[in-house]
Amino acid sequence: MPFIRSTEARPHEIHGARFLAYANPSTGSKELSAWRAEIPAHTAGTAHTVTKEEIIHLLDGRLAVTVDAERAELAPGDVLIVNAGSTLRVDNESDFAAAMWTCTSVGLEALLADGSRLAPPWAN
Repeated sequence: MPFIRSTEARPHEIHGARFLAYANPSTGSKELSAWRAEIPAHTAGTAHTVTKEEIIHLLDGRLAVTVDAERAELAPGDVLIVNAGSTLRVDNESDFAAAMWTCTSVGLEALLADGSRLAPPWAN
């Protein structure tokens, strides 16, 4: 069924953040994955290079994002486009939690600085 209720989202936690998986192959999506990420206050992100394009929409809070060498602060309603092959880091330097919605293609992997690869279950 194409309807995913908020109570059905599958939680995953890594690098101090919580990811709630809504759309991916396990829920019936064939091409796209989408999730909500919740980033607690004062959480330093982990730089990673993405293998698929990501679209990030900030729902609430404030986030400092770095794509390759370009840094910006996102406010609620702002959207970030991260092209495949770009290195992304998301930091919450504020005193409040932040939440963002992300959409990408199925098959996304994150390449970490230590050379390891992560195929996040919320995206695959």
